[in-house]
This record gives sequence, C-alpha cells and structure tokens, in this order.
Amino acid sequence: MAAAYREAAGQPFKNMGADLIVQRGASRMENGSIPAASMRGILLPFSNQVFEPGELFALKQLPGENANALLLWEFTSIGFRTIMGVDAGQPALGAVKVKEWVKEGRFPQNSDEIALEKHFAKFQKSAIGNMFQLGEKAFTVTGLIEIKEGPQVAAANIYTTLDSARALFKGKPDAVNLFYLKLEDPAMLNSIKLETLSLVPGASVNSSDSFLELMGGVSMISEKFSFIVSVAGLAGAVLLIMKTMASHLLERKKEIGTLKALGWTRQEVRRQLTAEAFIQAISGGILGVFLGYLISCSLSFLSISIPLPWELNPVVPAMAGHIEAATHAVRLPVSVSLCLALEGLGLSVAIGCFCGYFLGRSGS
Repeated sequence: MAAAYREAAGQPFKNMGADLIVQRGASRMENGSIPAASMRGILLPFSNQVFEPGELFALKQLPGENANALLLWEFTSIGFRTIMGVDAGQPALGAVKVKEWVKEGRFPQNSDEIALEKHFAKFQKSAIGNMFQLGEKAFTVTGLIEIKEGPQVAAANIYTTLDSARALFKGKPDAVNLFYLKLEDPAMLNSIKLETLSLVPGASVNSSDSFLELMGGVSMISEKFSFIVSVAGLAGAVLLIMKTMASHLLERKKEIGTLKALGWTRQEVRRQLTAEAFIQAISGGILGVFLGYLISCSLSFLSISIPLPWELNPVVPAMAGHIEAATHAVRLPVSVSLCLALEGLGLSVAIGCFCGYFLGRSGS
C-alpha cells in the first residue's frame, strides 16, 4: 500500500519523464490579491508568468535534462480554453510527451497547425482537417489527443509548437513559463529544490513529494510509518506463532513423554518438533503470500483522488488560487514484487523454525 501511494503520487511526473516542474507566479499586491487583468484574448495564467532570460539561463545550468513549454489562456466571447506550446527539441521530457498520446491524426509540425484534446474537440464540434480560430489566426486541426491517467499537469485543450504559442503571445519572442527538469541523481531532489528557489525567488517548484503531502491520510504511511507498521506486524506474527506453538506443545506433552519412554532422545524430539514447525511455517508462508497477492489484486481496482495544486492545474482558471485544488482519480497501482514475496516467505520460515526450536528445546 505504501509503495502504491508513492507510485500514484509520482505518476503525473513519471508520465512526463520529469522530476521537477518549475513555475513563476504573478506578483501579488499588499492585500494578497493579484492585479486585475483584462479577461479577454490570449494572456498568461496567474501561476505561469514568463521567466526572465537570466532566470531561464540559470535553470538550464542545473544538473540534468531540461525542457520548456509555454502555457496560455484564451478568453473569448464563447468560453475559455488553454493552449500548450511544447518544445519538440526534447522529445522525451515535459509536455511534449503528449505526442505519444495522439489518438487520431498526428501532432502539429508547422506553425499553422494544432492538435485538440479529444473531449474538447467533441465539445467544440471540431475534427481533423477543420480550421480553428485562435486569437487572430486560423489553424488547421491535425490530430486528437487522449490524455493518459495521471499526467493532468500536462493537460490542455489545444496543443501546438512552442514557436506557434510564442507567436500567439505577443509579449516576448522567447517566452517560456514552464520548466521541466529530469535530475541526473534523484537523490539530489531536495537540494535542487532549494537551489531552484534561490535562482528564481518566489517560484513554485513541484515534485511527486508535493502531491504526496497533499494526499494526506493513508499516504502518510509511505513516508513516516511504513517501517513502524512492518515491525509491529512482524512482532505480532512472532508472538502469535509462539502462542500457537506453545499451546500445541502443551497438548502434546503426553505424546512427547511416550516418545521418550520408547527411547527417543531430547535431541530427536527437538528435531521432530522443529521439522513440524518448518513444514507448518512454509505452508503458512505460501498460503500467506497467496492471500496477500489476492488482496493486492483486489486493492488495485480501487481509485484514489490525487489533489492537483491550483498552480499545476492548467485547465481551470483558478483566479489567484482562491479555488480549492482540483483532484483527479488514479487507479491505485498496487503490485507484489517477487522480492517482497520471497522476503515474506523467508521470514515466515525463519520465525516458524526459531519458535519451533525454542519451544521444542524447553518442552523436551
């Protein structure tokens, strides 16, 4: 369960190949609000302001692979949509991973092409080959994209190339407001987070740990209590086995006495009791692993809700962050590894044999 919650929390990043996502929020006024902007046309999300050239240069010096993206909002008279311009120069990292999730057609290659998220396309009654108006320019729809379970941090209504998105946003020709980083050494995650905050003051730096903290509840087991729970379970198992075997031994005192009367030595009695304990322990261990596997299979059908921080939610215009964090459901990726199963079986046999020998020695 602990491993499954950790994996579920990391899915939004795993599917994009990134360890960190860096954003730069809008400056707030003294009262904590964000200065009002005209809610018409193409503009930057409050949580995704453009990085300064010096900030972007410094971020690119961090150890690891990196990629950029430009997320835009467009408010029109008929609704709201999000536009994601992806960096095709890094095909295995960041929002460009949506290229792998094209359901129909192909991903945009030219400056006058776009791809639509399939549900958005259905709502807009648009199909491949149709023209779609963004700002003052008409684009050709070349593909439909189906977002996989988990990577809602890369979700958008419309996808295009980074250069096309920059052309739509007439602020800066080199505009970037999403920075993805895949670390050379994942163990450096916390130190790189601190370094990033020093390079871009006020930045939002998110990783799988950020999701795990928001999930709370059972997910806290994965970080703080999994070892304690495991030790407590092991201690409980030892006590239960000793109690069961002790009761079994008391019931067999007459039998042990009969064996000794027939000429069995204490060593032979101990060997007999230890062998019986070994057979019982390995049988119980196999049964326990099988039951654990069945329970794990049943748990894998459960869905959990992963809170999505408002600054990482590109499809909801959470004005100034005063809207509760959105959530998306992910099936709990519970699995039993062969190593874990063998460890459980080994512990079962070791504990059973130890208890059988100890009690056999005291009872013979």
